[in-house]
Formats: sequence, C-alpha cells, structure tokens
Amino acid sequence: MTQELVDTATEGERVFAALAPEGAVPPWEAIADLSPALGAQVRQGLGAIMARPQLDLRTRELATVCMLAALGGCEPQLEFHVGGALRAGATPAEVVEAISQVYLYAGFPRALNALQVAKKVLADHGPTVAG
Repeated sequence: MTQELVDTATEGERVFAALAPEGAVPPWEAIADLSPALGAQVRQGLGAIMARPQLDLRTRELATVCMLAALGGCEPQLEFHVGGALRAGATPAEVVEAISQVYLYAGFPRALNALQVAKKVLADHGPTVAG
C-alpha cells in the first residue's frame, strides 16, 4: 500500500469512530468475508472524502442524510447517518429541516420515508422535534 492509502484508511477509521454508535461494526469488517476489496474502498473513501477540511463533519453528515433520503431504499444507511449527524453536532431540528428540504427536490414519498427513519433515531437519542 502506498502512504496515501494508509493515511486515508486510517482517516476512514477515525471518521467511522466519530459517527458510529458505540460497538458498531465498521462496514469493511462486516463485509470482509464477502468482499474485502469493497470494504477497503469504503474505508478509504470515508477517509478521502469525509475527512477533507473544506466542510466540517456535521455539514457532510447533513448532506449525506439528504442524499440518502433522496435516493430512497437506503434506510439502514440513512439510520446510521441520521445518528452520525447527531453525533457530529447536528441538532434534531437541523436533521428534520434537512430532510424537509428533500421534499422539494426528490418528492414527498422520499421525505416521508426519511422522516420515519429519523423519527426512530431521534426517539432513541432523546428529545423529538416538531416543525
């Protein structure tokens, strides 16, 4: 491995640790028996993109929540990243507002589905929000 790949992998591990709940298994470990190469790409991608200084992790997580909500069909990843956004410093109101933005560009069903995921995560984290 080159030094650059070692650094991005290490950064990917750091980013995952910052976003994940305690005890969560990193995706590169969860799929190691099926596709270690894809797992390595996920770890390096987290380090290469999510750790860049141009946006803070909170902002990147809110953007990720919006993208996953707009895509639809990504509920497990959305659940992880709603929690990650909260752990990165976003407020429950900011998460809900970000998902509300999805309605305008990706449609009502996608926003509703995402809000249901967020509702579950927010309930697990404490206070709920209305708005």
